[in-house]
Amino acid sequence: MRTQDMNRDWIATAETLSSALPYMQRYAGATVVIKLGGHAMGSDAGMASFARDVVLMRQVGMNPVIVHGGGPMINAMLERLNITSDFINGKRVTDAATMEVVEMVLSGLVNKRIVQAIGAEGGRAVGLSGKDAHLITCTQTNPDLGFVGTPTTVDPGILRNLFDGNTIPVIAPLGAGENGESFNINGDTAAGAIAGALKADRLLLLTDVPGVKDKSGDVLTEISAAQIHEMTANGTIAGGMIPKTETALKAIEEGVRAVVILDGQVPNACLLELFTDHGAGSLIRT
Repeated sequence: MRTQDMNRDWIATAETLSSALPYMQRYAGATVVIKLGGHAMGSDAGMASFARDVVLMRQVGMNPVIVHGGGPMINAMLERLNITSDFINGKRVTDAATMEVVEMVLSGLVNKRIVQAIGAEGGRAVGLSGKDAHLITCTQTNPDLGFVGTPTTVDPGILRNLFDGNTIPVIAPLGAGENGESFNINGDTAAGAIAGALKADRLLLLTDVPGVKDKSGDVLTEISAAQIHEMTANGTIAGGMIPKTETALKAIEEGVRAVVILDGQVPNACLLELFTDHGAGSLIRT
């Protein structure tokens, strides 16, 4: 007969699972939209870890939706094909040739990598883009930037059908114009629009920074809309954080309960945010 000593790590794991129960109950049936950025995708091991977390979320009754970017992958493919892009005020001009590459990389290479990772962890996922089933209809953001779009309408019916089938949607940020033309959409913008249309409980913006910082460089765990306006006006929120906080505020205006900006490179970032007392990143709500 074998005896077994109780390892402290095992006990800690059991305690962690037990303490997560109230959060699992709280989020049962909740819709959580996750924006997975190109840099946050990281290594194959990081992708597998993220996929496992998403499958766990689905397993405990949540409805996760993944909206992904893919900027680094697009840049690599453009360079490989020797396609040169023009930039206006730091923003890429998406001409017809570039748009073909964008669609190929986002809907093909990146989207299917995420779908495959979820499947490898025992989940069910379907890859699609905003062009499928009239999910996202766009107008041209700025004629000078070419085929870059701003969502005007989002029809989330297909996503709800996938929820009913115990399936995780994985969405490439592309949309269609009124005349059927393809548009590239900023990933954060697409995620915010989809979260708003679903009236999601949470929008998680996974990025490569730990959250919104104050003037001292400390990460703020919770911020109100009024504080964001003040911090933007005085320059505390600047650079790439401005569009992320703008996306957060717009999503909240459209019915999202709260938005969290967090570091997607931290292992199990989504689980830390949703299922622990301390959370992760910066939570934004009214």
